[in-house]
Amino acid sequence: MDTLEMELAATLTGHQNPIFALERGYFTNTFFSGGNDKGVVEWDLQTKSFKRILCAVSSSIYALHLIPNTSFLAIALREGKVMIVDVENQKLIASIQVSKKAIFALQSIPTKNELVVVGEDGIASVWCLTDYKKIYEFAISSNTIRTIALSHDQKKIAFGDKNGDIFLFSAEDFHFLLANQKHTMPITSLIFSRSGLELLSGARDAALKISDVATLKEQHGFVPHMFTVYGIYPHPSYPVFATVSRDKSFKIWDEETYALRKTVSRDKFYDSHTLSINTGLWTTSGKYFLTAGDDKLIKVWEMKLS
Repeated sequence: MDTLEMELAATLTGHQNPIFALERGYFTNTFFSGGNDKGVVEWDLQTKSFKRILCAVSSSIYALHLIPNTSFLAIALREGKVMIVDVENQKLIASIQVSKKAIFALQSIPTKNELVVVGEDGIASVWCLTDYKKIYEFAISSNTIRTIALSHDQKKIAFGDKNGDIFLFSAEDFHFLLANQKHTMPITSLIFSRSGLELLSGARDAALKISDVATLKEQHGFVPHMFTVYGIYPHPSYPVFATVSRDKSFKIWDEETYALRKTVSRDKFYDSHTLSINTGLWTTSGKYFLTAGDDKLIKVWEMKLS
């Protein structure tokens, strides 16, 4: 097995408040960040510096989602609004008032050209990405939904709620499939495994659970962090995934065995975050892993294998 090292390549400053969301850029070598500030920031990975403020916002940004095969960035806001901005032309395309409550997660379904939006009210709304009109709405839970995952074949869509429940729906017609309580506290991260056969969930109970997609029965579980698991991020090509946490660390795990490959934190003598890490992002090439959080900093980590 290769030796895996994470080396700090840059620390990006400029945000005045905690950062909640990172997303890949439309242009090669760029990415976006957003949080409790007044705008979405675009960064240049080549020069490892600030590029521009993409657009101003009127409330906190909880999620950013670049719509595949387009230059359109969807921005989820605390005020219940979703903005669609054309990154290439720096132009607002649509402003959708989805709810009176915060929007926490966005997921497009490219095969159907639809955007699924969820948040504090526990309702999922489905929007057409051509005319930005609402197509459908369905209740998932009486609790807040913080996270969405779409299966790789775009046939299933999963949601995690504040009660620790996972809900699985068909992404084709949104009929309900299964539900199961996986965690004792709110679910904060959710992804389908590379094979598509398992769902990985992380929560405020600091646990990571691996469940069978067909039954939602737990196959494996462990405690990767001391506090909330805010994100689970599979590497684009190498068989590992990263987790980020409120305990100020991020960790790299083996995808097959779930063995720990690397812990990055100040305790391990890295120049890492001093407060909660709220979000992470692998670059498309898989060369860099980006982390950001409550200390208002973005850290760029280079993955090195030897």
